[in-house]
Amino acid sequence: MKNPALQIELSLSEKLSILWPYIADNFLSQVKSIWFIVFYLAIFQVLVLGLPIVYTTMISVGIFIVVLGLMFFMEGLRLGLMPLGETIGAILPRNTPLWGVLLFSFVMGVGATFAEPAIAVLRSAGAGVRAEQTPLLFSLLNDFTGELVSVVGIGVGFAVLLGVLRFYRNWSLKLLVLPIVALLVALTLLANTIPQLQAVLGLAWDCGAVTTGPVTVPLVLALGIGVCRILGDGDTSNAGFGIVTLASLFPIIAVLLLSFYHYFNDDYIGAENYTGEFKIETLASTAKSEQPTMRLNTNTLFSEEEYLRYTDSGDLGIEYEVEYRGGSQQLVDGEIVITNAQIVLTKTPSPIPALMSKDTWNPAVEIAKDLQSSLMASIRAIVPLCIFLLASLWLILLLNKEKLKVAMEIKIGIAFALIGMTLFMLGLSLGLTPLGSQLGGNIPTAFASLTPWGAEGGGFVPPKFDSEVTGKIIAIIFGFFLGYGATLAEPALNALGNTVEKVTVGAFKKRLLMHSVAFGVGMGIATGVTKIAFNLPLINLLIPPYLLLLLLTWWSSEEFVNFGWDSAGVTTGPITVPLVLAMGLGVGAAVPGVSDGFGILALASVGPIITVLSVGLIVARINRDQ
Repeated sequence: MKNPALQIELSLSEKLSILWPYIADNFLSQVKSIWFIVFYLAIFQVLVLGLPIVYTTMISVGIFIVVLGLMFFMEGLRLGLMPLGETIGAILPRNTPLWGVLLFSFVMGVGATFAEPAIAVLRSAGAGVRAEQTPLLFSLLNDFTGELVSVVGIGVGFAVLLGVLRFYRNWSLKLLVLPIVALLVALTLLANTIPQLQAVLGLAWDCGAVTTGPVTVPLVLALGIGVCRILGDGDTSNAGFGIVTLASLFPIIAVLLLSFYHYFNDDYIGAENYTGEFKIETLASTAKSEQPTMRLNTNTLFSEEEYLRYTDSGDLGIEYEVEYRGGSQQLVDGEIVITNAQIVLTKTPSPIPALMSKDTWNPAVEIAKDLQSSLMASIRAIVPLCIFLLASLWLILLLNKEKLKVAMEIKIGIAFALIGMTLFMLGLSLGLTPLGSQLGGNIPTAFASLTPWGAEGGGFVPPKFDSEVTGKIIAIIFGFFLGYGATLAEPALNALGNTVEKVTVGAFKKRLLMHSVAFGVGMGIATGVTKIAFNLPLINLLIPPYLLLLLLTWWSSEEFVNFGWDSAGVTTGPITVPLVLAMGLGVGAAVPGVSDGFGILALASVGPIITVLSVGLIVARINRDQ
C-alpha cells in the first residue's frame, strides 16, 4: 500500500519544467537531421535558380510538423517497438523451433515494411507519372498500388527470414549477395529488352531503398542480436549485419516479378485485359517513338489583340525586343544602314515573380481531410505490427507458462509511434513533398525554357544559364552536394560509424566511413540527375556499378562486405527518401522527353557500397603492409 506521505503533488507548470529539457533535446536532435537538406534546397532555388519558394507558410508549417512527428515517432520506437523486438529476439530462439523463428521473422519483416514512413511516398508517387508514355508503370502506381506495397513487404519478409537463417547456418553474406545480385542483373537485362518493363526498372530499384528505414532497421537488428546471443556468437557487435542488405535487394526482385506478371497478363492501362478506371488516348507503343518536343515559349508571343493595337497606333504599351533577320548592312555617312531585312518584334518575357503564385498557402489543401487520411494510414501501419509483436510475445510466454506484462512505457511508446507517424505523414504532404516537387520541377530551368513550378497563367522563363551544358552541370553539382550533406546529417550513419570502428578495432575510422558513405551517396544522386538531365537509360548507369560491386565483394573480406553493403541502408532515412523521390519525379515531369524521375534513389544506394568497399580494400592493404 502506498504511503500518502511519500506522494508529491506537482502542478502542471512544474511537470512541464521537468519534461521540457527532455522534449527540447529530442526536438533539436530531429532538427539537426533535417535542417541542412531543407536549408540547402531553399537556398539553391532562391539564389541559384532565382525562383521564389511557393506556398512558404504551408511548407514551413509542414516542416515543423515533420520534425514534431519524427520526435514522437522515434521516441515511440525507443519506448515501444524496440523493447518488444529486443524481448522477442532474446527469448524466441531459446523457446521456439527454427521454423517458428523463421515464420516470425517473415511476418515481422512484412509488418515493419507497412509501418515504414517512406512507404507512404510510394503510394502517392503515381500522380506524376504519365500513362500515355509508361502505362505499366502508371498502373503499378495507381491500379496496383496495394499489390506493389504488398510484394515489397513480402520481399522484406523473405529477406529477414533468410538473414536469420544465415545466423543459424553460419552462412557467409558474401556467398548470398553474389548470386542475388547476379539474378538481379539478369532480370534487369531481360526487362530492359521490353519497352513496357524498361520503364519500371527505376521504380523497382528505388523500392530497395524505400524499405530500409527507421522501423525495419532497428527491429531486424534487435532480432539479429537476440538470435546471435542465443546461438552463442560472442561478437554481438557484428550481429545483425546482412539483414539490411538482403532487405534492400529482395524487394527489387519482388517488384520486377510483379511487373513481369502484369505485363504477360496484359492487364495494365491501355492493354487488352485492362479493367481499371483510368483511360488514355495514346498508348505507350507510340510514346517511345514520338518523344515530346520542347514546349514553345508562349510568353514571348503576341496575341491577336496586341497585334491589332500595334497596327492601329504603332505602340504596344509593353516591353518588346527588335531583331533584324537577313538583309545587308552598309556604312553610309557615318550611319549603319540595313536594307532588305525582316524586322521581328518579340515580347520581353515577364519577370519571374509575376509568374509565381502569390499564395503562401495552397488553397486546394484541406488540413482536416489530410489529417484524417494520415491518421487512418498510421493506424493501418502501426496497429497490426504492434498486435503481431504483442501476440507473438504472449504466445511465447504462454508456452513457457509465464504471464504477459506490458509495461506502461511500451503502451506510451505505441501511442507515441501512432501520433508521430500521423504527424509525419501530414507534414510530408504539407511541407516536404511540395518543397521537393517544386525544386525538382524548377531545376530544369537551369538549362531549358520551362514553366516554373507553381506558375500562374502558363508563363515560361528563359534558361538561367546561356549554355545548356553549363546549366546541366550546375544541376549535377547540386545533386552531389545534396546527397553528401544530407547523408552526413543522418543519425543512423553516426551509429554505423561507431559500430564499424569497433568491429575493425580502429582500422576503419568512424570519420573515414561517414565521409566515404556521404561521397558515395553524393555521386549516386549526381549520377541520377545526370540520367534525367541527359535522358540516359537507367540500365547504362545501374548495371556497370553492380558488376563492379560483384568484383569488389569477391575481393573484400567478410567483415567489410557486412558493413559495406549495409551502409546503403543508412542513407535512405525518413527525410532523404521523400525529398529525393519527390525531387526526382519533379525533374522527370519537367524535362522534355523524360517519362519519369525514378532511379535516383537506386543510384544513391549503390554509390556508398562501392566507396566503402573500395576504401576497405585500401585500408586492408595498408594494414597488411604495416
